[in-house]
Amino acid sequence: MNRKLLALTTLLALFVIGLGAYVRLSDAGLGCPDWPGCYGHYIGVPSTPDEQAAAQATYPVREVHAGKAWKEMVHRYAAGSLGLLILALCLQSWCREARKTASPLLPTLLLALVCIQAALGMWTVTLLLKPVIVSLHLLGGMCTLAMLLALLVRQIMLAPEPVAVVPPGLRWLAGLALAAVFGQIALGGWVSSNYAALACTAFPNCIDGSTPSMDFRHAFTVFRELGETADGQPLPGEALIAIHWLHRLGALIVAALIAGLAWRLLRQSGLRRWGQGLLAVLALQLGLGIANVLAALPLAIAVAHTLGAALLLGTTLVVNLKLASASRRAIVSTGQSIPVAEQGAATLRRSATLLIK
Repeated sequence: MNRKLLALTTLLALFVIGLGAYVRLSDAGLGCPDWPGCYGHYIGVPSTPDEQAAAQATYPVREVHAGKAWKEMVHRYAAGSLGLLILALCLQSWCREARKTASPLLPTLLLALVCIQAALGMWTVTLLLKPVIVSLHLLGGMCTLAMLLALLVRQIMLAPEPVAVVPPGLRWLAGLALAAVFGQIALGGWVSSNYAALACTAFPNCIDGSTPSMDFRHAFTVFRELGETADGQPLPGEALIAIHWLHRLGALIVAALIAGLAWRLLRQSGLRRWGQGLLAVLALQLGLGIANVLAALPLAIAVAHTLGAALLLGTTLVVNLKLASASRRAIVSTGQSIPVAEQGAATLRRSATLLIK
């Protein structure tokens, strides 16, 4: 597999995540009412007065807005380019020479995920920004980035470092931190897809001087329309507050786990820089989250918060991969045999985010 192409694809995946956040946060998610074209246009958007009049006649419910349509189409073009690059990587992984050094399972699963992402992108439009679809679309983008990063780390084959035997507890802590980060991203997606980012306007309290009532039942009803309860009634403000508040509590849990993991890494030979990196990304992400509340969700900071989540996920993932690699080197250096179960499941674990060849 071409390393430069893989690195380019990984960077493009990060860009697409940021671009998707920009489209959503600038209220352009329905800039194009159809899919995959835009008012029937596959190249560009309706721009002339006649084209816009025809588009308005076809879709009379929604005002034609060329600026929002362009934002949506640029995102689609970028996502389409990402899909083509992933297809190329998958085809490369099935070449005879490539299969001698690595299983094509993970690239194949990645291609399947891209197909699911395309379907979620379509449903985002056709189902009118249904929160569960929008949230799954964000999580799919994060999983795409994580899988590409795992492939890239495997390709780079990070040089062995003087790492002591990794305590089993450290690997468990790293795995728990990774799961918590992913769960927090899911909560963040639910906040964004329900437009609950400004449900709490103060920090650290939700509303100055008081703790408002919260409606968790309606807040986390998954299958419902945007802004509505499951029975079609307007979603109460207490539900939006519950969504926002739970995301804040999740941030505390993630911060505690990442800080604990970083502290352990700082004491581990050869992994100190990763502990420092985790702390830096965590501090950045917490700062961006607080700034979103205090500054009333400025677009640039909100997009940066999404990218910060992707960076935190990626950094935590690489730490897990490094720890797995260090444990394998320790087994080999001590002459211990690798468990049969580990050998037999090697191909399957390449599809998981905690695997590195």
